[in-house]
Amino acid sequence: MENLTRKNFPNRPQIIFMGTPGFAVPGLKALVEQGHDILAVVTQPDRPKGRGRKIVPSAVKTFARACEIEVLQPKYASSPEFCEMIRNKGPDLLIVVAFGQILKKALLEIPRVGALNIHASLLPKYRGAAPIQWAILNRESKTGLTAMWMDEGLDSGPILLQEEVSILPDETAGQLHDRLSALAGVFLIRTLDGLAENQLKETPQDPAAATFAPKIDRGMASIKWDQPAEAVSALIRALDPWPGAFSTFKGKEIKLFSSRVADKGRIGLPGRVLGREKGLLEVATSEGVVEIGELQIPGKKRLPAREFLKGFSLEKGTFLGKPNERVA
Repeated sequence: MENLTRKNFPNRPQIIFMGTPGFAVPGLKALVEQGHDILAVVTQPDRPKGRGRKIVPSAVKTFARACEIEVLQPKYASSPEFCEMIRNKGPDLLIVVAFGQILKKALLEIPRVGALNIHASLLPKYRGAAPIQWAILNRESKTGLTAMWMDEGLDSGPILLQEEVSILPDETAGQLHDRLSALAGVFLIRTLDGLAENQLKETPQDPAAATFAPKIDRGMASIKWDQPAEAVSALIRALDPWPGAFSTFKGKEIKLFSSRVADKGRIGLPGRVLGREKGLLEVATSEGVVEIGELQIPGKKRLPAREFLKGFSLEKGTFLGKPNERVA
């Protein structure tokens, strides 16, 4: 049933903001800059990060603390105890941007107006945790941002507003993430203004058109050189910067980044190193050639190919991803 208070959306709702990674910071920053009343910020608990596994706060927590906004870090945001805490704050609106937990009905029903989510895809395509990576992986030409009312489903609530964004040639997931994040703050304010002016229509999603974007994991990161160059390059770019697509050479794992297709039609021996043109590493696939711009081995920094190859020999005719017989 539609929440009737949405028809009288307040100009300055009292907001609980929920977000965790850097992607969510521009949305929170825009709210602060526009003078919105933020009752509290909810973010994930501090986690270990990096090679040293040092406990660090989320990007959202760091920004909120700098703005002197109360920060809440529940282990389970839909737990009865946390729901009661939020209920006592009396919010009009929850705003959720990349929070990192599935929120239950008990929490979503607390705010007087509802729970608004900003999602990094053109829903109903790419519901789930990794819409940016899967758009790159599936070689989409466009993606975007969606503002929607949340329900108990996975990114399945009615759509309020969308902004389409073209995916650039050879763009990595990291680059697309940064572009969408930079747009998200202005997009969020435009959504709130549209609601306050009663100019946005709720459009139910078509379940038959839904596709899904599950979490990316390291199990999908091994490069299969017997695929066409376009598929290999898409995998490398989709997993750039994390977790990094990899291949092996003489038993060592090498992560590959910043790829592009150099020659779609060329047929060669999959995984064979063809050369080092223009400071890039050229590798053959089942159909076409991939050029690699950056590489990394465990325990070392990610380096441009030209610098990496000064200290790591990948000679023409050797192979990535298979026993290292050399072919002249």
